[in-house]
Amino acid sequence: MRLSNKGKAPLINFIHTFLVMLLLVGIAFFVFERYFYKQLGAEEYLVIIIPAFILMIFYARGKQIFEYDSDGETLTIKNKHILPMFSDSSSDEFPKYKVISYNILNALILKRLYLTIHSKKSNSIILKYDISDLSQKEVTDLKHSLSKIAYYNKGKGQYTSQDK
Repeated sequence: MRLSNKGKAPLINFIHTFLVMLLLVGIAFFVFERYFYKQLGAEEYLVIIIPAFILMIFYARGKQIFEYDSDGETLTIKNKHILPMFSDSSSDEFPKYKVISYNILNALILKRLYLTIHSKKSNSIILKYDISDLSQKEVTDLKHSLSKIAYYNKGKGQYTSQDK
């Protein structure tokens, strides 16, 4: 199964640009209010605090682009930022038989996928991926695919392509 939210990249980029512009307009409004108009009083700080808080939430949600491919014998997962200045993208490819379990954390503003895989050096490794920008249907499809892989690995010890 293949899953990707690359199609949402223009929308995410537009939202980011809009939030940055909103913050810049807020800063300009703050400067004009503070030094020229002097009408708002203590509320003048809200024109900077509110857009900055919304922008921080946008960045706290994590990496926006998630690609998942479970076709064949390997599992390929890529997770990256839409902005080039954040180049800490993760790309993992490993055999399906190494998947032990998975867990999806669904918090208020973010969703995370924790994938536990078997390792030769240690018993298990937990890989973390940001899936905040996936729709509910995409998350359900991801759960179904990972459940199927984990089920085959628990029951038979190894996932093979004949079991599909």
